[in-house]
Formats: sequence, structure tokens, C-alpha cells
Amino acid sequence: MATALRIGVIGGSIAGCAAAVAGRRAGADVTVYERSEAELQDRGFGIVIPPPLHAELVGSGYLDATMPTAPVGTRVWLTREPGGRSARELARQSSPVTPCNWALLWRSLRASTGSARYLRGRPVVSVGARGSGGSGGSGGAVITTAGGEETYDMVVGADGHASATRQLLAPGLRPRPAPYLVWRGAIPLDALSGHPRELELLRGAWVTLGYPGGHGIFYLIPGGPQDGDGSGGAGNRLLAYAIYGRPPEGAEPGPYVHELAREHFPAAWAEIVARGGRRAAVCHPVADVQAPRVARSPLLLAGDAAGVTRPHTATGAVKALQDALCLERVLREGPDLAAALERYADERTAAGAHFVELGRRMGRALVEETPDWPAMGQDEVDVWFRGVLAGARHYFYEETAAVP
Repeated sequence: MATALRIGVIGGSIAGCAAAVAGRRAGADVTVYERSEAELQDRGFGIVIPPPLHAELVGSGYLDATMPTAPVGTRVWLTREPGGRSARELARQSSPVTPCNWALLWRSLRASTGSARYLRGRPVVSVGARGSGGSGGSGGAVITTAGGEETYDMVVGADGHASATRQLLAPGLRPRPAPYLVWRGAIPLDALSGHPRELELLRGAWVTLGYPGGHGIFYLIPGGPQDGDGSGGAGNRLLAYAIYGRPPEGAEPGPYVHELAREHFPAAWAEIVARGGRRAAVCHPVADVQAPRVARSPLLLAGDAAGVTRPHTATGAVKALQDALCLERVLREGPDLAAALERYADERTAAGAHFVELGRRMGRALVEETPDWPAMGQDEVDVWFRGVLAGARHYFYEETAAVP
């Protein structure tokens, strides 16, 4: 069905490149409009995806099998020992994940777009409906840039959390802010020098460190093209982290993460964060939003344009990749474009709403209403988090959620 379709994709990041691969694999002619003139491979930090999804993406040609990853199979929960500065382990859970470097993931997807046109430095000025008579039963759309107009049978909005394309489907819809922030960083592995116990732990697990009023996530990722020898090879690693909490009134949000770590983290982990330096951490607000319907012919939303989830769910890139797989499938199934987009909307709207709600529950439990971490052990962590999930399934916690 997609043969001879013309697809315009607004945004050339993870979601846009994945959508371009989907369209190309379904036989469409694809053009990607990326507003930035620079390569995007220096953006972002760590990305975590489920191992089965990674295998599917490699097997279907979205990702190169040689793209480095840093898979681990266990989640370890830590907190600071009461009255001291040492770490205490609370629990271990089987939780296989495949951490990636954002830059390498983008570069692999970008290479897989193949014959799709990728136009850098080409911001989209507007998107408008075209007259009736487009292929697939849709009137199609017109994308306008400074260089002129191009007509397409469908347009994919992959233009991020502040998506202008989303406004065409849901006018006035804006992300809903959470009452806390996240600090993200990716620092050289020598930040762990002098901390062999922590390094050994991270080589086989990803770590959640709970403190009153928030938590931190730590895991290893492959180095990007700008790190080490530039190869991103298996021996080249970075420590990625995401730390959630609220800065005090009047504090400068960015640098506060080092004060937060000194006050609440075990001494070794606080020192590791501090070694990253003040420029290593980027502070972001946390927010979520979900379009009530993520497609209406000839428009379709993908990735953060369709919906933004709180990052506790680690589904930003995951959802964008799943959106692409769904897009390819519905385009191949036919019978016409409008029907294909309706099937996409049914499936991906429901998936996005599920993750938004799960992210809010996780945010309340892990930041807004944190438990008494030092009082918990294996059984308490398992029971507590089953309550957080409330029957939902998530690739981090499927075994835990299944325990009666």
C-alpha cells in the first residue's frame, strides 16, 4: 500500500529517523526536515531499551548489529546507611535492560534511513491540508519551508516535546509540569577510580539510589563518537545518571545536584557525582502530556510529539521506536492510508496514555512521596513496587509485577 506514497517527516532526531526507516521499509518515498544545521550526535545521554525490542530492531534492519550497547540483567536498590555515609543494599531484582548511547543510537538510525532525503537546516514554517485527491484516500498535506512548498500524502510530526504538529491535532494542549526536576549526566569512567566496589557493581547491574525526596539512577553506557577513540567500542564506557529531586527555593537548579548528593548520598556515590564537574549535569524540568488522538489523516504524531512521559518509565526513545514499528506495520497492511492511520492512532494513543499514567504513579512513589528507604529490605521493596505498578506491566519490572 505504501508504494508511491510520499511521506514528509518533521524532525530528524530519534523519532524522526525511526519514522523515516519505517516509511522507507514500507516502500514510501520519504523526506525528513531537520531544523538544526549541525549533526545531532552530540545530543542526549543514556538511553535504556528492552532487550527484546533491541533484538527486533536489529533483526528488522532499523539498527546496525554492531552498534555498541552495555546490557545488564539486574537492578540493585541502594540507600545511605542511617547515621553514616556508607551505602546499604536494599534489594536486587532481575531486570534485563540494554543501555545505549543516544548519539550512537541516532547515528545507527540515521544510517538506516537509506534513500530517504534528510534535509538539515530546513525548519518547517507551516503544515497545511492539500486539496482532495491524494493517494490512499487522503487529500494529503503541504509542508512549507523557506525554500518553498512540498506536497505529501502524509506528514509525520516528530518534532519533540514542544511539537507544533501536535497543535494541529490538539490545539492548546501543553505539557503538564511535575513538581520536581531531573539532573542528567554522562561522565568518563575515571570518575569511578578509587571506587572499585561501585564500578564492579555497575558492570553487572543498574543502580537505583533512594534518598528522602527523590532518587538517582546510575548505569554504564558505551562512549559516543566524541569520547575516547571515537569508536564507541565495547571497552569505551561512560557512567550515565539521572537524579530526581527538588532544589530549595532560591537555589540555582543546575549546580544544586552536587549539594543534593553530598547531603543525601553515600559518600562514594556523592564523590562520583562531584567528579563529573558542574558542566556534566544538565537540569531539565519533568512534565508529561498525551495527545487525545495521535493520528488523523494526513497527519501522524510520533515520539515526544505524540506524548511525553515522565522519564522514570524510560520510554521516551522506546516509545518512538515502537511508534516506528507500528507505522511500518500499518502501512504494509493497507488497505488505504486513512484506515492505516486510524489503526496507528488506536494502538499508539492507548500505549502513550498508559505510559503517562504509569510515569505519574512512579513519580509520586519515587520522588513526591518517597518511602522510608532505610527501613526497607528485599520483601518490602518488592511489595512496595508491585503497589506502584498497580497491575501494569513494564519491561523493567515484569518479574516483580508477576509475583503473587
